[in-house]
Amino acid sequence: MATRPTPASPWKRTLYGVLLLPVMLVATYFGLCVLLLSAYTVVDPPTTGVQMQRRIEALAQGRDYAKRYAPVSAEAISPHLRHAAVAAEDARFFEHLGVDWQAVRKAIEDNRRRGRTWRGGSTITQQLVKNLFQTTHSSYVRKALELPLTYAAEAILSKDRILTLYLNVIEWDDGVYGAEAAAQHYYGRAAADLSRSQAAALAACIPNPRARTPQRMTAYRNVILTRMRQMGW
Repeated sequence: MATRPTPASPWKRTLYGVLLLPVMLVATYFGLCVLLLSAYTVVDPPTTGVQMQRRIEALAQGRDYAKRYAPVSAEAISPHLRHAAVAAEDARFFEHLGVDWQAVRKAIEDNRRRGRTWRGGSTITQQLVKNLFQTTHSSYVRKALELPLTYAAEAILSKDRILTLYLNVIEWDDGVYGAEAAAQHYYGRAAADLSRSQAAALAACIPNPRARTPQRMTAYRNVILTRMRQMGW
C-alpha cells in the first residue's frame, strides 16, 4: 500500500514562500525589461528610471522640476556627437558584446594605484540599461541586475540603436535629457547641427552632467577631439 507523503509543516511552507518571492520579483523585472527593450527597437522610451528618480527627488526636496526630453531619430543627431560619445565613454563600443572586460581591468588597476575610485569601466550599453531601468544609486545589487540586462540589450538591439537610445535618454543637466534637449539648452540649435567642438564639449559632460557644463570643459573637450582624430573621426 502506497504511503502518503507527509505534508510540509507551516513554517516550511512560509520559508519556501519567502525564498520564492524575490526570485519571482527578479524574474518579473527581467521579463518586463526584455519586453521594453524589444519595444525600444522601434519606439522611444516615454520615460526612464533615472528620469523618474529625478522627479521623485525634486518632489522630496520641494523644488520645481521641469523635464526637457525630446527623443529624435539617429539621423537627427550630429555624427560628431555620436563619435564624441564613443571616443569619450567607450572606445571599443563597436567591438565588445556589452561589457568591456579589458576596460574593467584597467579601471580596477587605475583605481588601486590612486587609492580611490577614479574611473569606472561601464560601457555605453551598461550606461543605457542603467538609465532605462535603474537609478544613479550605486550598489552591488544594481550591478548584478545590470550585467544580464546589458547582454540582453546587445542581443535585442543593434549597436546603432543602442547608441541612438543612449544619446536620447542620458542626462545633460537638471531636467535636461537627450541630445536634442541638450543642444537646444546649451547652444540654441538642433542636435543635428552641432559642430565638432560643441559635440566634444557635450560629451565631456556625460560623466557628471549635473556639475559640468560644456563651457567649462575646454581641456577635456580637447582630449576628446584628439581621441576622435586618432579613431579616424
